[in-house]
Amino acid sequence: MGLKKTFTLAGSDSSGGAGLQADLKTFQELGVYGMSAITSIVAMDPKNGWHHHVFPIDVNIVEPQLETILSVGIDAMKTGMLGSVDIIELAARKIDEYHLDKVVIDPVMVCKGEDEVLQPENTDAMRELLLPRATITTPNLFEAWQLAQTGPIKTVEDMKAAAVKIHELGAKNVVIKGGRGLDTDQAIDLFYDGEDFEILESKKIKTTYNHGAGCTFAAAITAELAKGNTVSDAVKVAKEFVHMAIEHGFKLNEYVGPVMHGAYTRFSHANS
Repeated sequence: MGLKKTFTLAGSDSSGGAGLQADLKTFQELGVYGMSAITSIVAMDPKNGWHHHVFPIDVNIVEPQLETILSVGIDAMKTGMLGSVDIIELAARKIDEYHLDKVVIDPVMVCKGEDEVLQPENTDAMRELLLPRATITTPNLFEAWQLAQTGPIKTVEDMKAAAVKIHELGAKNVVIKGGRGLDTDQAIDLFYDGEDFEILESKKIKTTYNHGAGCTFAAAITAELAKGNTVSDAVKVAKEFVHMAIEHGFKLNEYVGPVMHGAYTRFSHANS
């Protein structure tokens, strides 16, 4: 039958830990064929505390990339950093045109190490155009409250309230990543399918070597959906995948440490 085919519409992380580089590594580790369309290029300044510089790609360059990918047929896709409202509109149009039905929306709003929304108008466009087309969306706590417009999320009950609002905006399923943001001993994620809430817990890992964790999580869901898993099962595989990736994260330089994308297939007994 051959490999299932996936693609990521995302930014390029020059350091290799996040963005489309993380997505493609994750696709490879989970046994699907990955393709990519670049929406922006992110570079870091080693002379200025690893400050991020984001260079958007013109929509007229993004569209031919999408046509290249979509012409071969796709089993699942994900979005990451989208550089402009024009690109968000393009993504929505292509999802409809090609009848894509396994769509993971990772609503990237900031670069790790940065603390404000890159382009607020993009958040509005994602809320209006991409959430209604999402099989699942994967916001972290900050992204969830920006989408739901609830205010900062500090408890599981806050997560539930935000998940309901995001589902009402059109996303068929929502998983909110608690990560290190909740004052708990466990790393808590919340999955909501429009009817039931499911709490997903794993041991909280005390590390700063977690660059790319969010991209990796969404990419793992995409790979599992492409292989025919249910959304719930895909989220559970992704949870385990990213937990092991963080557990084996490593120092890249004085500023950043990425997750190890190969940890799940190398160290998991379930895959030995």
